[in-house]
Amino acid sequence: MIFPAPINSYIGAVMEIWNGINGFKALLRAESLKAESAGQLTPAQLDIIVDERWFNLFVPLNYGGLELGLPEGLRAEEALARVDGSLGWTVTLCAGANLFVGYLNPQLAAALFSNPKVCFGGSGKESGNAEQTDAGYLVSGEWDFATGAPHNTVFTANCQLTTEGRSLLNERGEPLIKSFLFLREEIQIIPNWDSMGLRATASHSFRADKVLLPPERCFEISANQAILPQPIYHYPFLQFAEATLAVNTLGMGLHFLELCTDAELPATLLKEATDSVNQLRAAFYEAADISWEALLSPGDIPDDTIAAVSRISRQLAWGVRSWITRLYPLAGMKAVHPGSELNRVFRDLFTASQHALLF
Repeated sequence: MIFPAPINSYIGAVMEIWNGINGFKALLRAESLKAESAGQLTPAQLDIIVDERWFNLFVPLNYGGLELGLPEGLRAEEALARVDGSLGWTVTLCAGANLFVGYLNPQLAAALFSNPKVCFGGSGKESGNAEQTDAGYLVSGEWDFATGAPHNTVFTANCQLTTEGRSLLNERGEPLIKSFLFLREEIQIIPNWDSMGLRATASHSFRADKVLLPPERCFEISANQAILPQPIYHYPFLQFAEATLAVNTLGMGLHFLELCTDAELPATLLKEATDSVNQLRAAFYEAADISWEALLSPGDIPDDTIAAVSRISRQLAWGVRSWITRLYPLAGMKAVHPGSELNRVFRDLFTASQHALLF
């Protein structure tokens, strides 16, 4: 499939988004300590996110979204993570889940996105069971780490399909896994997110107990299953996820480096760290942009091009983490106080680094 669009046509959109984020930077940061104390984003932060449609970065215009491509979306998520780690992480994970609109039944998608506060969240863990019945799927299970749980309107989860108690298998003889969509009232939130950092992401667990879901609530996140034509739904989801998580680490790392200018670190070491991170940043965006341009024309991303996105995403995350590990012990007593901004950024970054996709 070919998606005609001029190369680098996203530059104007990037600048507009960055300007918008910078306009709210002071207010969003002022709310971040309150959010950490509350264990979730504040109403003021959520109002801005909804008004600016940041949960809908990749949602089509006709569904109330911004309809961004990968290049614009990555840069927006970096900027948000640079403002605050929990803010950036929550927007990134929820915007990545709202991207599932591209794989849903159109009538269902239109109904869900008629709510301007629509926010998907969920888990990639395959810890549920979906029993096929004549009426749909009887789904039970428990899933971890649903970022944004207090304000999620929709929860998604992966399940193994069964029929009459027997596992269904795919063409490779492996258990057949599908994704399912729950409305908020159909699940129970388990408030168990008690982490070192990213505390305001409220990434709680949730469970479902024999919830009967109609067939259209079952979907598959795969380019060849995309319902909508926009190119973002035809980009490989694994590399989309890796790249979006990596830019969160980048944004938090850049925020940490900003704060280090006031921490009396050796100037030459701080410059070396900043230059190194910026080189990794440039290499990352070059790889991501090349993969996107390959998707736009001729419509197929070469294997080595998409593999480069996976590789540089990890290199970026590892490189940023390595520099912060080296700099933190030199940042003084300010860095150890849990109420300080420097300490919070450090905790957020190292909590984010535990995500399996960044290993």
